[in-house]
Amino acid sequence: MKKIIAVLVVSILMVACSSEKEGNMIVEGNIKGLKKGTLYLQKMNDTALFSVDSMDVFGDGNFKLTDNVISPEMYYLTFKGNTNEKRILFFGNKGTITLNDNIDTFGFDTEIIGSENQVVFNKFTKINDKFKNQRLQFIKKEFDAIKSKNADSIAKVKTDFDRMIRRKYLFTANFALTNSGSEAAPYIALTELYDANIKLLDTINKSLSEKVKSSTYGKRLNTYITEIKNKENK
Repeated sequence: MKKIIAVLVVSILMVACSSEKEGNMIVEGNIKGLKKGTLYLQKMNDTALFSVDSMDVFGDGNFKLTDNVISPEMYYLTFKGNTNEKRILFFGNKGTITLNDNIDTFGFDTEIIGSENQVVFNKFTKINDKFKNQRLQFIKKEFDAIKSKNADSIAKVKTDFDRMIRRKYLFTANFALTNSGSEAAPYIALTELYDANIKLLDTINKSLSEKVKSSTYGKRLNTYITEIKNKENK
């Protein structure tokens, strides 16, 4: 009788534990080479990351984590173990999202399936990474120009850099406008164009679909623009 009661208690606890992890978004997949450590499903709360789910991994790279998603939002799959802390950034939404990666290149070449916003964001990232590389090249050029004490070279580097930044802003704005039906659009505007001309941000904001305007990042973009306008009108 005691054994039966003990089994029932364990079964109840197992059901209770699994129910605590139920959510309308399931994040699952495999991290090849992951032997031991802890995986955390995290998202931003203001300026800090907090965990919504976690699991310990021992000798098996398969995982399953969940959360309740109200609106598509950026999540982080964070690994803490014997190596340095590593993260995968991805757009979360209702349904099942599959993440497959390798522990050695964790976060650099992740296969992400099940997120339409992620597909849009990946297209943006592919081009935006080129601008990031150009920015690094300009830092080296500026260093070399200053070192040579050549005024003409310094001026040229600055002019070329400003042109590159304008191209980046133009590309980013056009991308957001072209993808105004995706929650990735306001997220890109908030993270990449936060210091852009308010008219540019307002144009993007007005182009968003009603669904996107009512999303988490759509509301944040509108609030951000309103705050800037209020400051300028004082």
